[in-house]
Amino acid sequence: MDHPARASLSLMACAALWSTAGFFIKTITWNPLAIAGLRSFIGGLVILLYLRRPRFTFSFPQMAAGVANAVTMLMFVTATKLTTAANAILLQYSAPIFVAVLGWVILKEKPRWEHWTGLVIIVLGIGIFFMDEVTPGNLLGNILATASGLTFALYSIFMRMQKDGSPTESILLAHALAFLVSIPFLFSPPDEFGLPGLGALLFLGVFQIGISSLLFSYGIRRVSAIQAMLIAGLEPVLNPVWVFLFIGERPSPKALAGGLLIVAAVTFSSALSIRQSLRSPTVKPGAVP
Repeated sequence: MDHPARASLSLMACAALWSTAGFFIKTITWNPLAIAGLRSFIGGLVILLYLRRPRFTFSFPQMAAGVANAVTMLMFVTATKLTTAANAILLQYSAPIFVAVLGWVILKEKPRWEHWTGLVIIVLGIGIFFMDEVTPGNLLGNILATASGLTFALYSIFMRMQKDGSPTESILLAHALAFLVSIPFLFSPPDEFGLPGLGALLFLGVFQIGISSLLFSYGIRRVSAIQAMLIAGLEPVLNPVWVFLFIGERPSPKALAGGLLIVAAVTFSSALSIRQSLRSPTVKPGAVP
């Protein structure tokens, strides 16, 4: 199996693990920043065991990716607690189009017309989310989820900038930063925290964010930033399904409509990008493969 195929399978497995976040986060009755911090502490240990001797260069991409990922994790976990899991992940899924636009500026990977079209549709989808009747908590959750899409896009771009380096250290740095931010919130004990909560936290740390980070690090070095985000489209499809099946949480009709627009926009952009790649075996300089 060639490197691109392995990279794609790696990113698909990563997306499947990412998709379990909504269900497990919802089952833990703790402050969301405490959940994010402990998840990162456990996930960081998994990555440290893998790296053994991490190599920090303290380059701009390495540091910037770490900060962007830490902010993304903290905002996404908080958003998942404040709004529905479907809202949180579907709003964050605006990231691929942000990658296409920001990648043009930072990576010089010029987006094509389908990426611009997708961006317009995504903006319309996000607008529908915010037309919904929501409580102040839900509104804040939607805002944080949208912002996490932007920071996740930046994280992917800065990881892509390290394609010839060692981006896994950026993930380790992100987990360290997320844990440090969470420390003040660890002193407020949860309402309940028995074996189910402990099991959920261990799964989040080891599999959902630890092993998935290693899979993402492997894949992002071998495909373009926008392609990696498009493959990650498996996550927003599965995430609300797990939450609905095991918790019964349903997104509102407007949230579904906005989410469908966002998924359709990214799928549309992805299909055309793949078609263009098949027609043009060699990618022109500056184009997004």
